Amino acid sequence: MKILVTGATGKLGPKVVETLLKTVPAEQLAVSVRNPEKSEELKARGVEVRQGDFDKPETLDAAFSGIDRLLIISSSEVRLGGDEIRMRQHANAVAAAERAKVKFIAFTSAPNAEKSNFFLAPVYKATEEAIVKTGIPYSFLRNNWYLENEIGSIQAAIAGAPWITATGEGKVGWALRQDFAEATANVLTGNGHENTIYELSGKLMTHKELVSILETILGKEIPFQQVNDDTYTEIMKGAGVPEAFLPMLCNTQKGIREGGLEVESDDLEKLLGRPAVPMKEALTQIISQIS
Repeated sequence: MKILVTGATGKLGPKVVETLLKTVPAEQLAVSVRNPEKSEELKARGVEVRQGDFDKPETLDAAFSGIDRLLIISSSEVRLGGDEIRMRQHANAVAAAERAKVKFIAFTSAPNAEKSNFFLAPVYKATEEAIVKTGIPYSFLRNNWYLENEIGSIQAAIAGAPWITATGEGKVGWALRQDFAEATANVLTGNGHENTIYELSGKLMTHKELVSILETILGKEIPFQQVNDDTYTEIMKGAGVPEAFLPMLCNTQKGIREGGLEVESDDLEKLLGRPAVPMKEALTQIISQIS
């Protein structure tokens, strides 16, 4: 059996690969990356490194050739027109997987993708539909929200800045990227995951509840400010957030406020075979890494 992980030089991909290497012989593992030079260390460990670029479909045929189980990690495109670019990139990957006759596709999707009003959902819904249409057995791994996404706010809070949010009472299923990676690796190596959908989420909580746990860890009060969308945008702009990222940040706040990530599920715990890392422990890990 040959497993291939796309996006292996991103943020989630390397953690999936490292987890797989604990149980899968290196020669059974391949990675598809835009720039193979960035994966020399994996190559030295016996992992097959293939050049594959979602923007260049012709590279994907060779990248996916002979693969039994394929992990398509969703694109993190933030350029102007990012949704259209991401949609095209995903479509290229799915079409190449069909041409290569891969036997199983795992795809990192978005919470409640087929029904959600969350701004990211349409791209993921379309990709899921494209995968189903191929007839290839699949597993949709609907990752909720990486706790690492909050590192900027955590660093600011440690430095004494207030926690600024426009999320209201909306709840998020934060978990560490490592937990999502381990769940993903277990699907790629396990049996019985054909044509499945997993809503992968930590314990649902509001930003206020998250900050309360952070206050306990830091042993100090963190000023907490709920603001409207316009104020949030201006504050982020003033903090130096690049223009290209502002729409994504603001849409995320709005989406959370409207319940876009409030999907109750114990699928993550089931795939891990254990509870997700508790929030206090997870935040402590992040603080130790950024301190």
